[in-house]
Amino acid sequence: MSQRNNILAAIDIGTTKIVTIAGRMNEAGKLEIIGMSKTPSKGVKRGVVLNIEEAVSAIRYTVEEVQKQIGFQIREAYVGIAGQHISSLQNRGYILRDSYEEEITREDTEKLLAEMFKISIQPGEEIIHVIPQSYVVDNETGVKNPIGMFGKRLEGNYHIVIGQTSSARTIERCVNRCGIKVKQMILEPLASAASVLTEDEIEAGVALVDIGGGTTDIAVYYDDIIKHTAVIPFGGNVITKDIMEGCSILNKHAELLKIQYGSALGDLAEEGKVVAVPGISGREPKEVSLRSLAYIIQSRMEEIIDAIVYQLEGSDCMEKLTAGIVITGGGSQLRHLPQLFKFHTGFDVRIGKPEVLVNREALKEVNHPMYSTSVGLLYKGFEKPILEDTVTKVPEKEPEPALVEFEEEKDVESETGKKRTSLLNNILDKVGKIFDDDADKTFEKQNP
Repeated sequence: MSQRNNILAAIDIGTTKIVTIAGRMNEAGKLEIIGMSKTPSKGVKRGVVLNIEEAVSAIRYTVEEVQKQIGFQIREAYVGIAGQHISSLQNRGYILRDSYEEEITREDTEKLLAEMFKISIQPGEEIIHVIPQSYVVDNETGVKNPIGMFGKRLEGNYHIVIGQTSSARTIERCVNRCGIKVKQMILEPLASAASVLTEDEIEAGVALVDIGGGTTDIAVYYDDIIKHTAVIPFGGNVITKDIMEGCSILNKHAELLKIQYGSALGDLAEEGKVVAVPGISGREPKEVSLRSLAYIIQSRMEEIIDAIVYQLEGSDCMEKLTAGIVITGGGSQLRHLPQLFKFHTGFDVRIGKPEVLVNREALKEVNHPMYSTSVGLLYKGFEKPILEDTVTKVPEKEPEPALVEFEEEKDVESETGKKRTSLLNNILDKVGKIFDDDADKTFEKQNP
């Protein structure tokens, strides 16, 4: 495989940040990040683009930065999609095959998959993903891969992800205006799961909870099968807003308080300790109690956890989550958050973060929970065979014209060099004849 078509790019359009990332699979089959750029998100609210011009400007900035880092021009990218418009459902379909004597082929499974895209959905919606869960071959249930088996009736169970057409098209339009084709839109919790969950967790039963700025994304797995996906329209930004209003401070100061001093358990915050926050427009600094700050965070976080539990109960896998809950995303960095989750759910909880290789020290920050979705988009991209180049070499600036000895042109071995030498010979012969005929004045008039 050539160097350039072993490189994939992904764009994560989030509520708080926009990330463009590029990576490749090394010879050992490990993902290596070779370029990454982020910028504060503009024009995006709760995973939905509301201002196209601002979003395009932010995307273009990150794309250009990554292209400088990798030396290639990005032509295609895998793009994440989320937002409160996302919903999911389970569906079953079947086909009747011509003969019992012929093996089930990939064409049979693809035909069954294609039928799922034809199911009836609400106007203004479109199917984003159709994910096979299990198959039934005649009376044999729980088949994960039916290819090579024999049977007349092939039946499949599928997890179908649905989103608003307008939101998907807006994201696609923003990326296209940056000169990039959307290779595939991928549901963000599926991407995050690909970067932080282990094979054992997916088999045993696990819930992935990605706490972003504007949304909290959920993906539930059991027995190597995706069972449920959901997007809750609340994230870290609502906590920041609560702090801003509860403490009567600016939004930027509320965000800094949350990051530097915030805790998800009020009882564990230091009693009597306060922090001074700059006053508005030269006013006196304001003192904020760290315990009061923690109780504000805990109150809102408990509401988010209640919404997560509601989704887990709706997945019918609440009793099967042997591996518990894995929390990731920028919001997972709140102190004592795993303890709060465990107290309210009773499950074991760990913080998940991607673990990938980087080709230079400056990219080490990519192994942070806030980049789970960005890295996961690349993992999902590499699941599919790469059939064409997704990046192309950035054209270098043409060198300035140089004065070259005529004898050096004769030594050029290529056909192009030979033609150039022949052309120069003809020109010099003609110029020589002009001077030999003593026609200097005529030449100067024609060539002032």
